[in-house]
Amino acid sequence: MKFNKRSLYLKLSLVGIVMFLLYSCNSSKNIVYYQDVDAIAELNVPPAQEIVLMPGDKISVIVSCKDPKLTELFNLTYVSQKLGGASGNGQVSGYTIDSEGFIDVPAIGKVHVAGITRKEAEDKVKQTIIAQEQATEAVVTIEFMDLNIEILGEIARPGRYAIDKDVFTLIEALSAAGDLTIYGKRENVLVMRKENGVQKSYRVNLCSAQDVFNSPAFYLKQNDIIYIEPNDTRARQSTVNGNNVRSTSFWLSVASFLTSIVLVFIR
Repeated sequence: MKFNKRSLYLKLSLVGIVMFLLYSCNSSKNIVYYQDVDAIAELNVPPAQEIVLMPGDKISVIVSCKDPKLTELFNLTYVSQKLGGASGNGQVSGYTIDSEGFIDVPAIGKVHVAGITRKEAEDKVKQTIIAQEQATEAVVTIEFMDLNIEILGEIARPGRYAIDKDVFTLIEALSAAGDLTIYGKRENVLVMRKENGVQKSYRVNLCSAQDVFNSPAFYLKQNDIIYIEPNDTRARQSTVNGNNVRSTSFWLSVASFLTSIVLVFIR
C-alpha cells in the first residue's frame, strides 16, 4: 500500500486545529460571568445585608451641637480640632469597640453598639444624649475606620481593601481589586469568614448568576478573606524545586521536537 505523506500531514494538522479549538472553547466558557442569566426569567436577590458592628471594630463618632462648647464636650480631642473646637495635641480619632461591645463616649459614658448597624449606632448615641438631657438637637455621625477584607490569589491587585459603605458585595470587592486574572478559577471562588468563633468557608461560582446572588457570601462582612484559586493552565506553569517539567512551554517544546522528527521520517 502506497504511503500518502501529504494526506497524513493534513490529517495531523486537522487534529491539531480541532484540539486547539476545543481547548479554546472550553477555556472561554470558564471565564464568562453569569452564563445562566439569559435562561433566568427573574433572579431573586436577597435583601441587602448591612455591615453589623462587632467587638474589635474601630469607628469614629462625631457629635455636633449648636453650642460649640457642647460639641467640644462630646468629642475626642482630635475630632474637636477638626470641628473648630479647642486646640490640643491629641491624636486619638476613633473608638475601638471593646470585647463586650461597648464604646466609651466623653460626657455620655459607655454605649453598647456591637450587633447593630452603623445607622442604628448613630441613633443609639443620639438617644443616649437626649435621655441624659445634655442636648436636644445633637447630630451624631459614625463612620467605619478600620474595617477591611482581604483578597488573595489570582486577582489583578491582591491586598487589603477598606469597607467604606454599609453594604459591600463580593462583586464590588473583586471590581475594586481589578477583577480576576485570566488564570483565576471563576467557578470556585473561596470566601472564608469567622462567625461566632467558628471559621466558615463558602464557594461561589461566578459563572452562574443564580449561584452568585444567592450565596451567603454575596454580601461581605468585615475581616472576610477572598481567595482566587489558579486554574489548570496556571498550575501547569508552576515549577517544583526548580524543575519545570510541568510547565506548558516545556511540553510545547517536546511536542514541536517530536513533530519535527515525524516529518523528517516521513520525508
